[in-house]
Amino acid sequence: MFTPNLWRFRRLSETMPEMLNLQREMNRLFSNMGQKSPQEYPAVNIWDKKGSAVITAELPGIDPEKLDISVSGDTVAISGAALQEPPAADGTYLRQERGIGSFKRNIQLPFQIDAQAVEARYEKGILAVVLPRAKEDLPKKIKIQ
Repeated sequence: MFTPNLWRFRRLSETMPEMLNLQREMNRLFSNMGQKSPQEYPAVNIWDKKGSAVITAELPGIDPEKLDISVSGDTVAISGAALQEPPAADGTYLRQERGIGSFKRNIQLPFQIDAQAVEARYEKGILAVVLPRAKEDLPKKIKIQ
């Protein structure tokens, strides 16, 4: 059914580099299989509301006094520390999934932020930050003459 002249024959020395490249690519693709991808902390939602960006971040059990929010240009940084809550005096952990330690998350927005008008509040484990757009970054109406 198949004759040798239908197949393209190459020498092994010509195909070996291609096979090694294929093996390297397959190893790279499957090297992270089964591993959890690192997720940025804290988890955030961002939306636009009347010319301002609103960021909400999940920060359960964090003391709001230990949070730091800073703004520079079009970037907002949220940092703080999640302290370990010890189990009861006679208890031990069966599972511990909530992260502990310090964290910092930088979020870049598509516009410059008016740092003087930023508002933040923390309620029931949710940090809400309102970041108004800088006046000089607002769209300007151009009058045609």
